Amino acid sequence: MTGPATAPVVQIRGVDKVFAGRDRGQTVALQGIDLDIAPGEFVSLIGPSGCGKSTLLRVIGDLVQPSKGSVEVNGKPAPQARRDRDYGMVFQAPVLFDWRSVEDNVKLPLEILGKDKAWRSARAKEMLELVELGDFTKHMPYQLSGGMQQRVAIARALSFEPRILLMDEPFGALDEMTRERMNDEVLRIWEQTGTTVVFVTHSIPEAVYLSSRVVVMSARPGRITKVVDIDLPRPRSDASRETPRYFELITEVREALRAGGGELDDSGVPSAARTMAEGAVG
Repeated sequence: MTGPATAPVVQIRGVDKVFAGRDRGQTVALQGIDLDIAPGEFVSLIGPSGCGKSTLLRVIGDLVQPSKGSVEVNGKPAPQARRDRDYGMVFQAPVLFDWRSVEDNVKLPLEILGKDKAWRSARAKEMLELVELGDFTKHMPYQLSGGMQQRVAIARALSFEPRILLMDEPFGALDEMTRERMNDEVLRIWEQTGTTVVFVTHSIPEAVYLSSRVVVMSARPGRITKVVDIDLPRPRSDASRETPRYFELITEVREALRAGGGELDDSGVPSAARTMAEGAVG
């Protein structure tokens, strides 16, 4: 899953994004982005705060239109791919409807697509089993932990069988232990479904642990400064986080961030041990 051996699922060429501000001011968020993502890859976007990595994710998903350049998904312009439901999206907040049960939240996209009732029920149960929430179908969102709510959001995003799952810092609000468990969950789901994943994160260890490749972006205007191939063996586990190669890759990504104008965590402590533990980049 680490090399583009076939036609890319995502093909980005020469993308710039400029946001108009007040008093005719402009913010250049992205500049000269070129990127191919192969079928079945797990690609993480990482960079300092404000570098445009979430903007790039939204450009891929046709939630934001580029100011220049082109984006093709499954060989189609991004707007057509969005209309064809090629994307599933998961954000930092689960965005569940409090008045709908867990099962009914997962069914929502299927209702919008006009799927019949029996199929919706079967598919929702299948997806909840996939995220190991089969015993919680009738629960309400407020009865679940933050990690469980994110698993519902992932089940909902996968319910209509998208070719690509776009994830924008989905675990950023979780505590460290829950976050690690969710990393393992999303890897298990990715391996079972074969869905291409594009994942935005601020965490270097998270990016290295999850990814086939890590795309390192510069400080604004966001440019791709380096793409790091992650050659850790799969399947990955806690043991993967203890190998010398894991720490070497963390260092490689961290140095690429520094070279592109990335910053350390707010404390400014350059300790390798702190970086490996926290992995914050701004």
